[in-house]
Amino acid sequence: MALSTGRFGPRYGTRTKKIVAAIEAVQKGKLNCPYCERSALRRVAAGIWTCRKCGVKFAGGAYTPRSATAEAIAKSAQG
Repeated sequence: MALSTGRFGPRYGTRTKKIVAAIEAVQKGKLNCPYCERSALRRVAAGIWTCRKCGVKFAGGAYTPRSATAEAIAKSAQG
């Protein structure tokens, strides 16, 4: 398995590179659109997400479509 952080070479240390690799794996992986439920969601820029199938564009977290804060608010609103 080649890590996406191989571009850094010996710089920055292993712990930092593992954190970056974990973030990039989620960010660049297959994500489901919250509107059409298809796995066609792509990150346009930091916090901007678009679905390639239904064409919806929305704001979310910088690295994931829903930030941890948004998840906590949704949980507290339900219960």
